[in-house]
Amino acid sequence: MSEEPPAGTKIRVLVVDDQELVRAGFALIIDGRDDLEVIGEAGNGQEAVTLAGALRPDVVLMDVRMPVMDGIEAARRIVASGSAARILMLTTFDLDEPVVAALRAGASGFLLKDTRPAELADAIRLVARGEALLAPSVTRRLLDRFASAPAAPQRTGELDVLSSREVEVLRLVAQALSNDEIAEYLHLSRATVKTHLSAILTKLGLRDRVQAVVLAYETGLIRPGSTP
Repeated sequence: MSEEPPAGTKIRVLVVDDQELVRAGFALIIDGRDDLEVIGEAGNGQEAVTLAGALRPDVVLMDVRMPVMDGIEAARRIVASGSAARILMLTTFDLDEPVVAALRAGASGFLLKDTRPAELADAIRLVARGEALLAPSVTRRLLDRFASAPAAPQRTGELDVLSSREVEVLRLVAQALSNDEIAEYLHLSRATVKTHLSAILTKLGLRDRVQAVVLAYETGLIRPGSTP
């Protein structure tokens, strides 16, 4: 799990979109916040991969649909390079497949482009802290997709490497509980929950809790509508 930027430092953002006016608009919003700054811009996924390696941003704000290389492939390559950058995907379409593909590629969040400026800034801060973010409409469609698809038989054994307590923590993470809420529910300290979550990600080879949630649904550990 990547560390959040040290207190007092600005969150460094790489903005990626094939439309220059869109990039300029995002840059205006980001640079208007005291704790955020744009360190670079890219017009396609290929440029994003190059700049992510050279500039080492904390967050990559990236469009899904772009020429040369789309945002999903760019996210996959940035993650594969070992970059600690968190990737926040932006799109005008809340379609299921791009959402799932982006999350599998290692994206930490997914927002629609009509998100209000204040919400965009908060989203950048959230993913920079290592947390997960999905727009409500995207989350709803994503869960509907998993509700209609049975768990793949070849994936149901993937959780065997986890202890019973880790499985319990993963189930609660997938039900959108925060670390504090999980700690209260299981009568554990927050530090213990973080330790369990770190172990879960390491054992399953996952980047963050977004991918953990996807895997929990894909393996059938949790189903939409479940409550703790």
